[in-house]
Amino acid sequence: MEQFTTVILPYILSGISVGGQYALIAIGYTMVYGILRLINFAHGDVFMVAGLMMVYLSAALPLYLAVPVVALLTVALGFVIEKIAYKPLRSAPRMSVMISAIGVSYLLQNLALYVTGGLNKTYPTIPWISDQVNLFGATTKRVTLITPVLTIILVILLVQLINHTKVGMAMRAVAKDFETSQLMGIKINNVISVTFIIGSFLAAVGSMLYFSNYPGVVPTSGAMPGLKAFVAAVFGGIGSIPGAVIGAFIIGVFESLIKGLDTILTTFHIIQSPLELSTFSDAFTFVLLIVILVFKPTGLFGEKATDKV
Repeated sequence: MEQFTTVILPYILSGISVGGQYALIAIGYTMVYGILRLINFAHGDVFMVAGLMMVYLSAALPLYLAVPVVALLTVALGFVIEKIAYKPLRSAPRMSVMISAIGVSYLLQNLALYVTGGLNKTYPTIPWISDQVNLFGATTKRVTLITPVLTIILVILLVQLINHTKVGMAMRAVAKDFETSQLMGIKINNVISVTFIIGSFLAAVGSMLYFSNYPGVVPTSGAMPGLKAFVAAVFGGIGSIPGAVIGAFIIGVFESLIKGLDTILTTFHIIQSPLELSTFSDAFTFVLLIVILVFKPTGLFGEKATDKV
């Protein structure tokens, strides 16, 4: 039992924490896809920009002001991206919108490269959540324990908003049938803007939690978390918010366990020397994506789409 708490438990806690951070990004992917049938490839870079804004704003403002300002600026960035890059292509072929999303992604990365010079920027230490705590003999940061709780609270609030408000009803209607919703008088553009605002806000929260654990921010910091969050959304069933969250937690836990697999196996004397298995932690995510697409393309909670003729 002592070996479990000192060797395995820290990796499980870390996996749950990073899974919660992936979940907050994955919700943005799944919401946008549910309404626009668009994979917003720039979403991971919005997450990265939120991290960089915190680095620079925390140097100019007190932290209690920098946090809400970063959240507001990230929301504004998501709103502007939708208006400039996606709204003009509303009636264009889906491939055109996807290319636009990839273009926005590279634009944000190159702007970040221009501003930072490609240097690794150290994320500020946020008091309290960055403190070390002891849980059942395992030492970890408080953010590791806060992340899953905060993620679940935000998901519950989001589900309540979608199921019990007029905006949520409009979002569900647009996701079900875009054209009919327009005919019924729903303001499509407003609904899409709200979707991007919510997704960008969650990405801002996710960036604060993620970079409190991994404090180095570079222009490509959003690429891998963004891809893993996308895989989580596909794994859970893209378009399903609970599915995206569950998929993110599963990916986070397994990724963390694979990173610590050498340590776990040597501690329990299963192997004598490390096999460098942590190298495959990222590969696991994409192997999982291939398996899901082959055996259950709709994901765990996805529904089969029926095309109307």
